[in-house]
Amino acid sequence: MKAGSDKIDIGAVEDHGGILTIRGGGARRDWNGIHYKQGMSGKNVGTRGLSANIATIPPGGVAYAHIHVGFEVILYIIEGKVRHEFGDGLKQAIENEAGDFIYIKPDVPHEVFNMSDTGPVVAFVARSSADEWDNIIPYDRTNDR
Repeated sequence: MKAGSDKIDIGAVEDHGGILTIRGGGARRDWNGIHYKQGMSGKNVGTRGLSANIATIPPGGVAYAHIHVGFEVILYIIEGKVRHEFGDGLKQAIENEAGDFIYIKPDVPHEVFNMSDTGPVVAFVARSSADEWDNIIPYDRTNDR
């Protein structure tokens, strides 16, 4: 995957003895063409089976082709419009916009495109993995598994 900043700000987490909080969603982190608000994961709050954050794809941006190995993802599009190209060889496509929920099954290759050259895509992202993007591998769109 495209290199990025994977720095976790542990100091941003407030532990209130059973309820943990990150005010304002945490610092920005970058990965695979996407900007993330830090959010919560096993890396900073000790979750064991989920992680969540806010993802922003800049205008004209792409989250390059990848596979979530063995975990599920649910997204809620807060702002903007995206096109997912997915499946073997990324030959299928679907468009989603603000107000849509998206579920991505484990191990489905996909690439995500911000369809606007002027506005970002902003989405809430929840994963059934506490590791955030540690179990994501790149996918070659010329590959027919």
